[in-house]
Amino acid sequence: MPGISQDSIFIHCMSHHINPRDVFVIIPAYNENTVIRSVLEKLLPCKYTIVVVDDGSAQNLFPLINDMPVYSICHQVNLGQGAALQTGIEFALSKQALYVVTFDADGQHHPGDIENLLQPLMDSRADIVFGSRFMEGSVHNMPVKRKLLLQTARYINYFFTGLLLTDAHNGLRAMNRKAALQIRIEENNMAHATEILAQVKKNRLHYTEVPVNIMYTGYSKGKGQTVWSGFRIFFDILLNKIFK
Repeated sequence: MPGISQDSIFIHCMSHHINPRDVFVIIPAYNENTVIRSVLEKLLPCKYTIVVVDDGSAQNLFPLINDMPVYSICHQVNLGQGAALQTGIEFALSKQALYVVTFDADGQHHPGDIENLLQPLMDSRADIVFGSRFMEGSVHNMPVKRKLLLQTARYINYFFTGLLLTDAHNGLRAMNRKAALQIRIEENNMAHATEILAQVKKNRLHYTEVPVNIMYTGYSKGKGQTVWSGFRIFFDILLNKIFK
C-alpha cells in the first residue's frame, strides 16, 4: 500500500498524550492462529493494553500468545464476534479502562490509526469514533464488489438507526468509558455493528468518523463479508427490530 510504512506506524502510535495503558484494545479472534502473533507484534510497540478474546477457535490461541504481554480470554464455544466484543469491553471496564478500541484480528488494520480515533475522544468532541475507509485521507485496496456491498450497507444501517455513516461495517472504532458503559452488544454475530449505531442514537452519544487505512490480503479477503453474509446481517437486524 503506497504511503504507509511499518516504521511510520510504530512511531506515530506512540505520540499521543495519554497513558497508553488506559487504552484497551479489544481483539476478537476466531481461528486466527496463522496471523494473531504478527497482529500483536505490530500493536505491542504502542504500549496499549491488549485483550485478545478467543471466540471458541478450533485451535486454542492461548499457547500461541502466552509469552506476550497481553490479556487472553477464551470462550469455550464460538459465540460470534459481537459476543466476543462484549466480553472484551466488559473486561476492559472491570480493569478501569478510560478508552476502548475494537480491532480486527485478521491483520487488515493499522495500529497507527488508533491515535486518530482517540483524538476526538480526548478533545471531548465525541464519545465514540468510527473508522472510515471511504473518507478523504483513507488509503485502502478494497475489492470493488466489497465496496459496493458496504455502500449498500450504509443505507440499510440508516434505515434501521437513522445514522448515515460513510462506512457502515468497519471493525476499527474507539469509545470513551461513558460510551463503553452505555453500549451493550446483544447481537452475537455481525449485525452488532448496526446495533452499536442504534445504541449510539438511543443514548444520545456524540459520534464522529475519521479516515483509516486498510490493507486487504488474500487471507483477510477470505475472512470478510460476502453478499450472502450481507443478507444474513440484514435479516438478523430485521428480526431483532421486529421481535425485540
